Amino acid sequence: MKIRIGIMGYGNLGRGIECAIKQNDDMELAAVFTRRDPSTVKILTDGVGVYNVSEAVSMADKIDVMILCGGSATDLPEQTPEYVKYFNVIDSFDTHAKIPEHFAAVDAAAKESGKVGIISVGWDPGMFSLNRLYANAILTDGKDYTFWGKGVSQGHSDAIRRIEGVVDARQYTVPVESALEAVRSGSNPELTTREKHTRECYVVVEEGADKARIENEIKTMPNYFSDYDTTVNFISEEELKANHNGIPHGGFVIRCGKTGVNGENSHIIEYSLKLDSNPEFTSSVLIAYARAAYKLSAEGACGCKTVFDIAPAYLCKQSGEELRKNLL
Repeated sequence: MKIRIGIMGYGNLGRGIECAIKQNDDMELAAVFTRRDPSTVKILTDGVGVYNVSEAVSMADKIDVMILCGGSATDLPEQTPEYVKYFNVIDSFDTHAKIPEHFAAVDAAAKESGKVGIISVGWDPGMFSLNRLYANAILTDGKDYTFWGKGVSQGHSDAIRRIEGVVDARQYTVPVESALEAVRSGSNPELTTREKHTRECYVVVEEGADKARIENEIKTMPNYFSDYDTTVNFISEEELKANHNGIPHGGFVIRCGKTGVNGENSHIIEYSLKLDSNPEFTSSVLIAYARAAYKLSAEGACGCKTVFDIAPAYLCKQSGEELRKNLL
């Protein structure tokens, strides 16, 4: 029997989930739910229905795991605690500072309903978090460094698009190569925000727009650009579509540590990602944890979990015997 997956929200992430299901033969897409008019949403899987979000609860018996594809700012803080009352759920909540309160809300609802909710699944938080944990556990005397990029930041790109006179924009987060090399050398440098990353902006503006004002608004925008060395490039809409149409991303998690009686030996653990499609990779991680939620629920588990709480074997469709034979 296949694991029946529901998708809540059909944007870039929802489409990525649908593609990932096709690559996992122990799963099937059961339904897609949208806030749009369902008749206007065309999905890739024949024979699967698209429904309004209001119909989701009535279909609880047809879905084993619901994957929530909303945004972290306003959608997931409300959706995850609500839908875990009816489904095992997975989300990609990525506001790091608010994870503890999100966990508490989901945990309370999941324990009351007897369901499993796995939150903050993706690559950061998610796979990067796991690598930070493993590295800290192994090199207890050490220091962590995380670099993001080169990749498109969808939130920062949206912030630029909200400036008056801007038609469209893409913003790339770029690690500073000299900072990366300093970390890899094992010298444990102290790095400021500005020293670790730069930001590259490609902006299309309305005809006659004040480019100097727009550039200044971008570079001085608090919480987004003011703490970084930022480059603003004004380009045509055609050039943006031709050269900046994808959603690549990636990054590095590095821990430098010491061992020995007097810390005389140095070690570096590095994990890196280079992604052509941020949402499709994130979707692939979500699907693996959907499998884990299904297995845990079948065992009678309930409550909220994070990637830290899930044993690696639960992510795989292979049996423990197969994993020990082929991967251990």
